[in-house]
Amino acid sequence: MNVRTALEQRQSVRAFLPQNVAREVIERILDAARHAPSGGNTQPWQVAIVSGQKKLKLQLEIETAFRSGEPGAMDYPYYPRDWSPPYQGRRKSCALQLYETLGIGPEDRQARTEQWVANYRAFDAPVVLFFFLDPVMETGSFLDYGMFIQSVMLMAVEEGLATCPQASLGEYPQIVKKSLGYPAESILLCGMALGYADRNAVANSYRTPREPAPSFARFFQD
Repeated sequence: MNVRTALEQRQSVRAFLPQNVAREVIERILDAARHAPSGGNTQPWQVAIVSGQKKLKLQLEIETAFRSGEPGAMDYPYYPRDWSPPYQGRRKSCALQLYETLGIGPEDRQARTEQWVANYRAFDAPVVLFFFLDPVMETGSFLDYGMFIQSVMLMAVEEGLATCPQASLGEYPQIVKKSLGYPAESILLCGMALGYADRNAVANSYRTPREPAPSFARFFQD
C-alpha cells in the first residue's frame, strides 16, 4: 500500500467489530510510527494501550462521571474560545453530517446524548490508545505528537485496522491518569479508538469533505 492510498482510505471510524487486535500487530504499528520526526529528536510520545477488562472499567468510570453532570476539562484548550468562520461552520457541518447519517434529528436530545457517550467507550473498539506528554515539554511537542499520531493511523490502515482520534477521550484526564498510574501533572493529549471497522455500520457510511488544495495553499516565486 502506498502513502496516498493510506491517506485516502483513513477515516474516523465510529463502529467496530467485536474482534480483538493482536498485541504483535499493535507493536508493529508503534514500531513503525516511532520513526516520526520530532524537534531535536526528543521523541515526546508516551502511549498507553488499553483493552479488555481494563478498558471496560475505565470507560465506565468516564461515562459515569459524564452522566453525573461532572464537566469535562482537558489538560489544554483544544478548540478556540471564540469561533470564527470558516472553522465554526465546518465543525457544525461535521456534526450535522453524522446525525443525519444516523437519522438523529435536532430535537432528539436523548439520541444525541447517547451518541456522544459512545465517544467515551471509544465507539466500542477493542483497543484504545491514550497519548501522554511530559509537562516539561512545550508547544513544539504538540507538533511532534501530531506527526506521530498520524503515523500510527496510517500504519493502522496498512494493517487492515481502523482508528478514530478523539479529543473527547481527554476530557476526564484525572480519571484516566489515576486508572493507568500516570502522574497527575502529565498532559493527556487525546485518545484513539483502534480496531477492525464494521463496514456495514451506518455510522461508517459517510466521509467528511476536504477543501481542495488551491483553497488553502499559496505559491510564491520570483
